[in-house]
Amino acid sequence: MRRYPTPRRRLRAPGVGSVLKWVLLGAGALVMLVPLYIMVINAFKPQDAIIASPLAITPDTFSLEYLRAALTSEKFNVVRAYGVTLLFVALVNVFGIALAAPVAYVIARGRSKWHLGLLLLFVSGLFIPGQVTLIPVVFVLRVLGLINTIPGFILFETAATLPVTIFLFAAYLRTVPRDIDEAASLDGAGKIRAFWSCIFPIMRPVVATIVVLNSISVWNDFVSPQIILGPGSGIYTVTTGVYAAVGEFSTDYTTVFPTLLLAVTPAILFFVLMQRHIIGGLVAGATKG
Repeated sequence: MRRYPTPRRRLRAPGVGSVLKWVLLGAGALVMLVPLYIMVINAFKPQDAIIASPLAITPDTFSLEYLRAALTSEKFNVVRAYGVTLLFVALVNVFGIALAAPVAYVIARGRSKWHLGLLLLFVSGLFIPGQVTLIPVVFVLRVLGLINTIPGFILFETAATLPVTIFLFAAYLRTVPRDIDEAASLDGAGKIRAFWSCIFPIMRPVVATIVVLNSISVWNDFVSPQIILGPGSGIYTVTTGVYAAVGEFSTDYTTVFPTLLLAVTPAILFFVLMQRHIIGGLVAGATKG
């Protein structure tokens, strides 16, 4: 049998669009990584070395003393701020998911135009910046006696997470077959029990996505706790605590950079470890069923 030589595949040169894409991605990465690099290396340097060479670090200037001082500072208790912020993150996630999941279930299973209108009403909240609503929220919380209190802050943060949570939950639930609801109904389960026992466990991918997004949002929020809780309450989150410490020592870079590093490290690690859940939860509705 005669064998014909297989044609060699020609390597195509990357197109202009591909090169432009990688250039833009590289530029975006530099914009985000350079400030992070500056913050990390300057957290271990003395004041004069930071001013003289902010982009370089040498063994003779490297020291853990400044990071240790920031960790044990009396002006900003990092451990207490971690505990307060983690408490807020947990409460906002629990209340937000508990409220949004049943609403999204009703919207996803509804067939009338009112259900679509309800979804659009919640989605419209995505287009309103949270800072715009702070002033009316402060007036409402003051009338209710909840200003400068933890319940008032939790209520605001939970309400702020509802639009995106309901939107993602409803999109995912529309991919879940209605046969599950019918099977639960035949077994004698009501709608509430059917949802929490049969439907909600299936929502684990999108719930994980919401937990990651809401956790990062609450952890990084500065304006809301600064205004709603206020310095007079004595309750400091990680961001407001950093602001209090940095504001008092605005020219002491040996306090500024280590404090910032302690504040952002947990959020960065959490995002790196959980980033696959963000993509998995967002595409689960598109690939399921």
